Amino acid sequence: MKIIELDEVDSTNEYIKRSDISCDAAVIARRQTAGRGTKGRSFVSDEGGLYISVVRFYNNLSAGDAFKIMVNHCVAVCKTLENFNLKPVIRWANDVLVNGKKICGTLIENTVRGNKIVRSIVGIGINVNNRFTGDLNNIATSITQHVSAKISVDDVKYRLLGNLGKDYTINDYKSYINWFGSRVKIFADGAERQATALDVLGDGRLSVKEEDGSLSEISSAEVGLRLLCKEF
Repeated sequence: MKIIELDEVDSTNEYIKRSDISCDAAVIARRQTAGRGTKGRSFVSDEGGLYISVVRFYNNLSAGDAFKIMVNHCVAVCKTLENFNLKPVIRWANDVLVNGKKICGTLIENTVRGNKIVRSIVGIGINVNNRFTGDLNNIATSITQHVSAKISVDDVKYRLLGNLGKDYTINDYKSYINWFGSRVKIFADGAERQATALDVLGDGRLSVKEEDGSLSEISSAEVGLRLLCKEF
C-alpha cells in the first residue's frame, strides 16, 4: 500500500478524490482544516490526532457486502486502541467510544458501478493527544487522557496500518458492542421513538424490538440513534 503523508489538508478523503491515485493507498495528515463526519457533520481535526484515509480498489465486491468495509475498519481501530490498554465500544454504526465518549469516527465513501463496489475511501480520525474543552469535553476523549502520557501518533499510525491489513468478521464487530438489550431512541422522518436494540445484521442493519413488541430492522443511513444507557 502506498503511503502519502501531509502536514495539513482540508480533508484526506477529499485529497484522494481529487488526486490521480489508482492503487491502494493511505493518505495521512497531521491536521485537517475541513474534516468531515457522517451525514455532513464537521469533524474536529486539530494537530495531535491521527487523520487517515484509506483508498482501496475492488474487482468483485458486491454492493450488498458494503458493510464488510465498515466491519474491517471499525474492528481495526478497536484492535489498535486495545494496544494502549483501552476498552473500546462500537456505537452503531461507525463511531468508537471509550468510557462513553467518542474517540474515533469513520467516514466511508464508496464508488458503485452496477451492483459492484469498485472503490472505497475510508476516512478515520483517532483522537490521540487531543485535548477538549467546553461541550466537546463532555462527548469526546483521546488516548492520552486514559494513559496519562503523551502517545506517539506514529506508533498509533503503524499499529492501525498493520490491523487494517487483516480481515475481520461481523462477530468481531459485535464483540465490541456491549449495549444489546439496551433501550435506544430512534430519530427518523422528523419523529422519534424508543426501542430495544437486539443485534446488528450482516448487512449492517440494526435489529430492534419496538415498544409494541414487534421486530424491525433499521439502517444507519435512514435514521439517527441515541443509546439511553448511562455507559456503554
